[in-house]
Amino acid sequence: MRDTDLREAASLIDRAERIVIFTGAGVSAESGIPTFRDALSGLWEQFDPRRLATPEAFGDDPALVWGWYEWRRAAVERVEPNAGHRALAAIEQRAAECVVVTQNVDDLHERAGSHEPIHLHGSLFAPRCSACGRPAAATEAGVPNTEVPKAEVPKAEVSEGRVTPPQCDRCGAPIRPGVVWFGEALPADAFEAAVAAAANCDVLITVGTSGVVFPAAEIPQVTARMGGTVIQVNPGPTPLDAVARVNLRGTAAEVLPVLVSM
Repeated sequence: MRDTDLREAASLIDRAERIVIFTGAGVSAESGIPTFRDALSGLWEQFDPRRLATPEAFGDDPALVWGWYEWRRAAVERVEPNAGHRALAAIEQRAAECVVVTQNVDDLHERAGSHEPIHLHGSLFAPRCSACGRPAAATEAGVPNTEVPKAEVPKAEVSEGRVTPPQCDRCGAPIRPGVVWFGEALPADAFEAAVAAAANCDVLITVGTSGVVFPAAEIPQVTARMGGTVIQVNPGPTPLDAVARVNLRGTAAEVLPVLVSM
């Protein structure tokens, strides 16, 4: 990461009137939240997360899928936003206009101070009815953290990972996690809002995303096509290198605090 690149990125951000911050799993991984590419551990190590994160899995065994997502939600509640989250919130607060768009299903952007980020892939904290779609409060739909299966529970006790989901108080169907599963479309309103923001921004800062998960990965491309500037923060090369004016090599927690201090 060169000082000249950092200075150029800082100058572009300072001059921008409309900014979009676009984040992926990398920014939350630094808080201790594993990505889907990481192997599961303990209680869940015998499962493929891509098989648990489907409508078919929930239909076949709703208690197993609900238990896994409750475990994930409790894991998020135990960690804190990192320096990258806080630096992005600082950029947002300084900007005349800024929209945060994230592929993450945690609430670390909100806890760091970001205002109403767009969650393209849903949220662990927004469960809803699996039949009628009625939202259910996370505090009502969940179970106390002490009852959530912990990662260190022996694999032989995997049956304890099953937590019966609550029922919708309107139609009686089981409540499901409020995330986008494999095979499901992104929420239309969230995606449309993200694309509109990307098309109209001066600068889009993409952080901690591989740029290969579509349709979300299209968002930085929209900014580039519309003549906006893309700044990328990532430890290694991605397909977004080709459209980024500035590539800052490093993690969010390493790069962003330096960037906002310039």
